[in-house]
Amino acid sequence: MSIGDFAPIRPARLHWQDRTPVATDYDDPYFSRQDGRAESHYVFLDGNRLPERFAALTDGDLFVIGETGFGTGLNMLLAADLFLARAPAGARLDLFSVEKHPLGADDLARALAAWPAPDGESRWATLCDALRDQYPPASPGCHRLWLADNVSLTLMLGEAEPLWRLCPARVDAWFLDGFAPARNADMWQPALFRALAAHSRPGATLATFTAAGAVRRGLREAGFRVRRIDGFGHKRHMVVGERSEAGDPPWRPATLRRGTALVAGAGLAGATSARALAERGWQVTVLDPAGIARGASGNRAGVVYSTPSPHLTAQNRFYQLSYGHALRWLRRYRFPGHGQGALNGVVQHYVDDKQSAKIRAAADSGAWPDTLLVAGEHSAELRGGGYLNPPAWCAALLDHPAITVERRTLGGLRPGTPAVAVLEDGSERTADAIVIATAGAARDLEVSSRELGDLPLKRIRGQVSYCRATAASAAWERARCHGGYLTPALDGLHCVGATFDLHDGDPAPRDDDDRANLAQLRQYLPDRWAELGGDAIEVVERRVGFRCQSTDFLPLTGPLPDPDGDGSTALPGLWLNIAHGSRGLTGTPLCAEILADRISDAPPPADGPLLEALDPGRFLRRKRKKLKVKS
Repeated sequence: MSIGDFAPIRPARLHWQDRTPVATDYDDPYFSRQDGRAESHYVFLDGNRLPERFAALTDGDLFVIGETGFGTGLNMLLAADLFLARAPAGARLDLFSVEKHPLGADDLARALAAWPAPDGESRWATLCDALRDQYPPASPGCHRLWLADNVSLTLMLGEAEPLWRLCPARVDAWFLDGFAPARNADMWQPALFRALAAHSRPGATLATFTAAGAVRRGLREAGFRVRRIDGFGHKRHMVVGERSEAGDPPWRPATLRRGTALVAGAGLAGATSARALAERGWQVTVLDPAGIARGASGNRAGVVYSTPSPHLTAQNRFYQLSYGHALRWLRRYRFPGHGQGALNGVVQHYVDDKQSAKIRAAADSGAWPDTLLVAGEHSAELRGGGYLNPPAWCAALLDHPAITVERRTLGGLRPGTPAVAVLEDGSERTADAIVIATAGAARDLEVSSRELGDLPLKRIRGQVSYCRATAASAAWERARCHGGYLTPALDGLHCVGATFDLHDGDPAPRDDDDRANLAQLRQYLPDRWAELGGDAIEVVERRVGFRCQSTDFLPLTGPLPDPDGDGSTALPGLWLNIAHGSRGLTGTPLCAEILADRISDAPPPADGPLLEALDPGRFLRRKRKKLKVKS
């Protein structure tokens, strides 16, 4: 169901004329039949003077390209290829492109096959492979892909105008692409041109294949200076332009922020945050007195899953987008390896009619494509998900030359530039950014001698039971969720769990909780219970952990708000990434990228409403709003 600016995605309908894809609904080819690659290079790369602008970049520079029609990805791939050839390795290219009707994965692969790599050139093939391997499902919102270590692509699926209006990027060069205005008039509208102007950095350039008078007038009215130049091939004209106002400085690229970072916590939130920062050029020290993944992230097995809903609220969009993002991270890092789990789908067994109706409505809504979700009569499958060993995942993420892990306790913090961390022995560390990723323990920290106890967090006790595999259960291949969850065996043990106790701080495991886990398994999956041994199931180990959840069920990802402010001001140098609840495996990669980009002064891979929904200051803003209404 549509919510505001977001609606289910209808994939492209197309047919082929030789090697050229043609949009059936617009009766227009996706690229020139004459020479699509040469035309894209001439119009968009040369039209924005990218060869010389890329060559002039220095280490630490950020260049952002925005596009109004992704299509086959040809323009974005050409820009990435040129950037890798001309720019220094220490610069970064962020590509943001919108697409209302994305191609299916097979059609994308067929379209890219029309442009083989030049002889002896591996870079182009590597970029095309990265796009194919990470190509997202047709679900609305922002999807971050990494085409190279210093080239990201954020593919925004949906209507161009709202997605660009809500996008956090500031753009240096625009590719105004899409089907011809005569065939796709809805795209070439003043509202979109105004959104592009609002997201332009001073001196941003634009280029487009069309020279239609209405387009030129609309761009001028939005604040662009445009002119016609010779077009490509048989096209007489095209348009180039620039966004500048009186008093604007000459264009120059933005500068990435890099420095030293401290991350408190070596669980899923801390490990993903540290890795995302390290890959952006930060030197990272992770502090955790217990070591890697010894808290709630330390279970032997966890499930990568989501909660499908037909309603495209910010909360439900986070659950969906973070699911796809987690799967891309896992593929990128080639995890899980042998003996660490498998991404072969998760079976969700319906526990009642309400859950069945909700998941089946999600599958029918178009918001969840069948590449992600297939709903049957008694159960559903979340495709691409699976189970893995969280401590091994955390260790793999922290295995990076720019990351150091120390078994130290963080006791207090002082905001500033740099910020100060006070350790258990009274010694101090300074850092340009400090990330608090200690789950519920964040409330015990002192910031300038003031505890963070007013953070809106719930601490939930959970016990998981490790059960010995039988000859029958050893053949199980997929994780299953019901009232709890059940994983295939890792090292001969199945994870059966987990209890959910909101008002229980007891860290000691209990026999009663094992019995509750097995009773729940018997209730919802009686056949699996029997194959595991029935009344003779052997519980070998058990483990207690404490989940941290916010009062609105979304993580707190962003700057630590000033407790004396209204939610719009933050304490300098201090950041939060906490409250992932039982979805840590799924939610932490997207939150880590959002956090690392915000710390680095780069555009994060999320729309404005989603960033607002995750921002820790949201609770203060709501509180102030309520007080204002009452007064």
